[in-house]
Amino acid sequence: MALTIGVDVGGTKIAAGVVDEAGEILARTRVPTPADPQWAVDAIAQAVRELKEQYPDVTAAGVGAPGFVDRNRSTVIFAPNIAWEDEPLRGRIEELTGLPAVIENDANCAAWAEFRFGAGAGHEDMVLITVGTGIGGGLVLDGRLHRGRFGVAGEIGHLNMIPDGLPCGCGGKGCWEQYGSGRALRRYGRERSAGDPLRGKRMLELNDGVAETIRGIHITQAAEEGDPLALECYAELADWLGRGMADLAALFDPGVFVLGGGVSDSGRLLLDPVAKAFEHYLTGGVHRPRAQVVLASTGSAAGIAGAADLARTV
Repeated sequence: MALTIGVDVGGTKIAAGVVDEAGEILARTRVPTPADPQWAVDAIAQAVRELKEQYPDVTAAGVGAPGFVDRNRSTVIFAPNIAWEDEPLRGRIEELTGLPAVIENDANCAAWAEFRFGAGAGHEDMVLITVGTGIGGGLVLDGRLHRGRFGVAGEIGHLNMIPDGLPCGCGGKGCWEQYGSGRALRRYGRERSAGDPLRGKRMLELNDGVAETIRGIHITQAAEEGDPLALECYAELADWLGRGMADLAALFDPGVFVLGGGVSDSGRLLLDPVAKAFEHYLTGGVHRPRAQVVLASTGSAAGIAGAADLARTV
């Protein structure tokens, strides 16, 4: 069985693993992401070489990078968290490791892992939505990862939901991730608790009475306990997610939406209201088939497994 290496490059850590054709990770390594962008390239290569020593039969390496990757899966056009700009990452990794390599956007790697090995298996058309600090995602259409003409498709968190709405880190205003992300959930909890301390009593208790620093874990715990105001925060988050998913369904008509990211760890607390909101906003409503809405299943292994599997195409 052919083995490949997958690398998941994050802003704070680089995780890598040897992966078999069934998506099982046989060995892992992990190092901090260096602040210097060129040292980061060296750290990726070192992680690959370390795993290659353990498994000399590996045939290729795939790297999931947090940013825009060109259509040739070779150059990182822009990765703000690592200060890469027009970085020829593929060539550098191949030179430093002696392995053929492929570079892909990290969210696309996660989407491919869910399609091949996770909750999207069995569907030819799938949308992954990662609900974390922001909103990320990836598209699989007709069984193929959809990358677009320039390789940067799938930046779904920056769909414009409200013209001239809340400012976004991308430079725009009113992006979806300003209303349907973990950051948005925190904002809902903080604003509601500060505006109505009596109704926000439980969330405030969980954060020593301070509304301004309430975190997602406080809102989630309160919601799991049945706190009405915390449940309202989740309902607003779910409403925005459902709106965006309905727009995506109008464009791509997927068979399944897979919800991943840190906020999805809340399980049915998020899944059920999102599925309900999606059905409410879906164009055509009861007159058309509806995509399934499910939780991601590959977890933290998604980036590694997806990058490694995409490396088999080298």
